Amino acid sequence: MRRSYVLNSIVAIAVLLCAAAIASAQTGQLRGSVKLVGADGKAAPVANAVIDVWRTDIAGDYHTKTDKKGEWIFAGLPYTGTYVVSVSAPGASPMARDKVKAGREIPVDTVLSSGDGKKLTRDEAVAAAAGGGGASTSSGGGESAADKAKAAELAKKNEEIMAANKKIEGANQIIGDAFKAGNAALMAKPPNYDEAIRQYDLGLAADPEHPGAPSLLTNKSGALRSRGVEKYNAAIQNKEAAARDAGLELAKADFKAAAEAASQGVELLKKQPAATDAEEQKQQTTNKYFALFSRAEAMRFFVTKVDQTKTDEAVTAYQEYMAVETDAAKKAKAQLDMAQMLLDAGAADKSMVEFKKILDAQPDNVDALYGMGVSEISVGYGANDKAKLQEGVNYLQQFVDKAPDTHRYKSEAKATLTELKNTESVVPEKTTTKPGTRKRP
Repeated sequence: MRRSYVLNSIVAIAVLLCAAAIASAQTGQLRGSVKLVGADGKAAPVANAVIDVWRTDIAGDYHTKTDKKGEWIFAGLPYTGTYVVSVSAPGASPMARDKVKAGREIPVDTVLSSGDGKKLTRDEAVAAAAGGGGASTSSGGGESAADKAKAAELAKKNEEIMAANKKIEGANQIIGDAFKAGNAALMAKPPNYDEAIRQYDLGLAADPEHPGAPSLLTNKSGALRSRGVEKYNAAIQNKEAAARDAGLELAKADFKAAAEAASQGVELLKKQPAATDAEEQKQQTTNKYFALFSRAEAMRFFVTKVDQTKTDEAVTAYQEYMAVETDAAKKAKAQLDMAQMLLDAGAADKSMVEFKKILDAQPDNVDALYGMGVSEISVGYGANDKAKLQEGVNYLQQFVDKAPDTHRYKSEAKATLTELKNTESVVPEKTTTKPGTRKRP
């Protein structure tokens, strides 16, 4: 009962993922926090600190203040802009940070030292940032050794923070560029899967734990699946055995890598803290949806073409995806895909359970009738169980009666019914009850 067929292309799915990612990346958030080092040497959050953001590539400015927790946020700055962020507060020396990018999910955290509360102009902020971030306005004189030591310690901390942020900014640039180039390669006509995968890997190498890494992994998984489909289809049509086997191994490697990338992306998303901002929550929900969908699809290929022992993991992947799927038609398709995946992976006993769930809700679902029939027959053959063969034949006959002539499995179902009649003397029962049920005496 094993079938060999050409896999359907999933380029459209991968393009959808990329399109969604690009659409959501036109604007991005910029957020941060402000702390002030007090006389005790400890840094405490500063409420109502002034945050001035100036765009340096073109004209543009944005202004806000920190909340009572010392935090601030801009929800929709242009993603492509380059910014200088200036921070000032009463009793503090101002600080400025340059080459800041929006939408990278990297906070601009600032620790201020005590000062006269000066507020920088745009030009002063640009100059201060270029000079290292500080903008001292004290008149000097009379500093004690303790004050000098505290100032030196604070300066060192600020230098460390700035160095770390510059490293993050560098990773942001690499990841942003890799994401854009990878998506462009994936949506090219024809798609360039090799280049897309290479670009996503460049981004991941810059920072595997970056908040944008799950999206890179999701799109990489889609590219790997699509490339695997192409290799698989080419291989099964190759008449030369050695070349066919080599092509199938290459396809399997892609399916395995796709499952690993998608699973890694989901796990990274699960570790990310829950967003508190409405826009961030919306983006997190979108990222989670596509990551779970991508993992379910990747596991379907992996289990049916590479490793049939991973059916439980694949079922979990489908269940977690269906839990967030709000479209009834898509959820129903996922239920059917999961049941068919189990059947194709040789787990007919498990596929029977899933097909039965579908038929309980949709008794005339022809795809479920076919799957249930094949599952029952497979179990019947394996257990030498004539009753199971009979139930499977009953389901197959219902499928033949209800499926349109254009259904791809109708001819195969008829052939199976004929074979079982000739070899096992099992024919469909003429009954008005559901297949597999028995009348009470």
